Amino acid sequence: MAQSYEARLMRVLNYVYANLDGDLSLDTLADVAALSRFHFHRVFTGMTGETVAAFTRRVRLFRASAALLQTHDPIERIAIYCGYVNVRSFVRAFQSAYGMTPDAFRKRGVVQPALQFNAHGDYEMYDVKIETREDIRLAVMPHHGAYMEIGEVFEAVMTTLMTRGLGAQLGQMVGVYLDDPAAVPESELRSFAGAQILGDAEITAPLEVMEITGGKFAMLTYQGHYSGLAKAYAYLFGEWLPKSGEVPRDSPPFEIYLNRPQDTKVENLITLICAPLK
Repeated sequence: MAQSYEARLMRVLNYVYANLDGDLSLDTLADVAALSRFHFHRVFTGMTGETVAAFTRRVRLFRASAALLQTHDPIERIAIYCGYVNVRSFVRAFQSAYGMTPDAFRKRGVVQPALQFNAHGDYEMYDVKIETREDIRLAVMPHHGAYMEIGEVFEAVMTTLMTRGLGAQLGQMVGVYLDDPAAVPESELRSFAGAQILGDAEITAPLEVMEITGGKFAMLTYQGHYSGLAKAYAYLFGEWLPKSGEVPRDSPPFEIYLNRPQDTKVENLITLICAPLK
């Protein structure tokens, strides 16, 4: 089962090596892997121990190191050939990786081994079940920035719903997370804080309606402080998913909160991480 995921990642690796001066965006590489753009980066990082950005940078710089020793091409041309449109950014990246400028590296003339993948180490184990769930209708508010700061948006959602007298129609609290924090700058992370609406109550501004399509889901149960969720995501997408043989849907993961920090000790907080599956 994991072999199919290995084949997907090998397609990505081969594509990157063949297109160093081309489009290596996450969306493009997700298409090459035939994986959802919402989940590709987590799968790649979980399986290799390296972010996509770190991998492409490593490959580009190793290709540059070979070109510096095997050709007489000017540094500007090598930079472009390896995907750097700005020679100064290329020089900075090269010096950070090899401890010397490209010019000094060329003069030294010593072949370097390829830079290696980082090791992700052993995963902590979590309980994961496959479940079929119904559609969920949410009342949400958007959040931009660090996921750990989404709490105040949840407070705003709950306050709005309660002041509108919708307490009796509230289901579970749900957070929807569109980006992988390992791939997107913290300030650009996009998410939604919301609550399930059990009835047909009208949802109006500043709340928005969000529908989560039902179907098959991988459901990971996590217990503890929310700061530890990153390890649970790494296990779900880097270990469990490739071995399961399941393929994620093109839909973002979301979290269901079974209790609240307002009245629960942090070590007893229960979060379900839900990954939509095909």
